[in-house]
Amino acid sequence: MFKYIIQFIVGFFTLIVSTFIAWYEGSTITNNSFEWEYSTPFSKLLNIEITNGRDISQLDYFVYAAKFHPLFPTIMIVSAFYILSVVGYLLIQNKSKWTIGFWGLISCMMILLSGMIFNSPTTGGRILFWVALVSGLICIAVAILVGLRNFKKKVTVDL
Repeated sequence: MFKYIIQFIVGFFTLIVSTFIAWYEGSTITNNSFEWEYSTPFSKLLNIEITNGRDISQLDYFVYAAKFHPLFPTIMIVSAFYILSVVGYLLIQNKSKWTIGFWGLISCMMILLSGMIFNSPTTGGRILFWVALVSGLICIAVAILVGLRNFKKKVTVDL
């Protein structure tokens, strides 16, 4: 149990640090007025008219960082995925049907995320697309392996 708590703490710390760094890197959008139209979906969603850099939503900083400085947003996604994996394993390690559902749900979320950024023209968008897609495919593989293991146990017991 202790090793899972340590893994959770390390993953959470990594998530927090990478979030702050990505937020800082994305704050450079306030100086780049040419990107305000293309990299501020949250400000547009909240119907905020951007006349200067201070009008931009804080969430748009992450969008800008993901597009032009993708290292720390990628670390954010990977560490969040890792935290979900550790917590999910702890909560449902002996409930195989729940495990299949959990990994299936996580895979759907990751593939949906990759679908949302599929046609990104920036390098950062393409990197995040592949990270999310590969993570989703890994989750599908884990769900299939757990399902096959359960099927094998059930067939062995029935014989």
